[in-house]
Amino acid sequence: MPMSRIIAFVNQSGGVGKTTLVVNTGYHLAEKGHRVLLVDMDSQASLTKYFDIDPKQLDKTTFDAIAFGDDLPIHTDIHKLALAPANRNLVTIDGKLAAVEGREYRLRDALTTLRNSYDFILIDCPPNLGLLSLMSLIAANHVLIPIKTNEKGLEGADDLRETISVVLQRANPRLRIAGAVPMMYDARRVHDRLTLDEIKKLFGSYTVHPAIPNATDFDNAWRARQPLGIFYQKHPAVENLRQLATNLERM
Repeated sequence: MPMSRIIAFVNQSGGVGKTTLVVNTGYHLAEKGHRVLLVDMDSQASLTKYFDIDPKQLDKTTFDAIAFGDDLPIHTDIHKLALAPANRNLVTIDGKLAAVEGREYRLRDALTTLRNSYDFILIDCPPNLGLLSLMSLIAANHVLIPIKTNEKGLEGADDLRETISVVLQRANPRLRIAGAVPMMYDARRVHDRLTLDEIKKLFGSYTVHPAIPNATDFDNAWRARQPLGIFYQKHPAVENLRQLATNLERM
């Protein structure tokens, strides 16, 4: 049985729709029959909250696995998905592991026993390039980069590429770039079209996946605690999300 593909969803900016992308990508992979685990590595716990789980009520989270070496707590059968939840304790992880040698490998170690249990493990990284994102990049074999197609979408892209380059050279030479996903795209706006062109130039030979449109139904699906593919199956964005899932299958 092949080991899972572990994909870190990374962007150091907030508000790019990263968590929404993790949820919907995971759902469409599960819809295709894959076993999918979502891992929340953000202290804001947006991924955990998406599935109507109160982080304050959790006894065990990703924090416990990283800080103490506990098994990752897995919540199962959530829209065909499994979830390793997070809570605010992740805020303290830098201090907790400050004197621990090899701390950046803690998530990789926590996922080791799960690699044969899931076809895909999708990691929702925090909106920064700190320790938790570094852990995620070291644990992953692919990195997927959601980029907002507004005027600030490309800010920080050079920093992110430099971070990925350092991880490749020093800690995880098997890491591969799975491409970019243009987010919140509105084809009616000139700037969005120009930014999309810039994204394609920036990523060169890497895949730029179908743009995910700016749509209020993503917010409505969030409030319903459902992936868009369940909330509104015929929404135009669903086909692009399915195509993204297909592209990831082919990696």
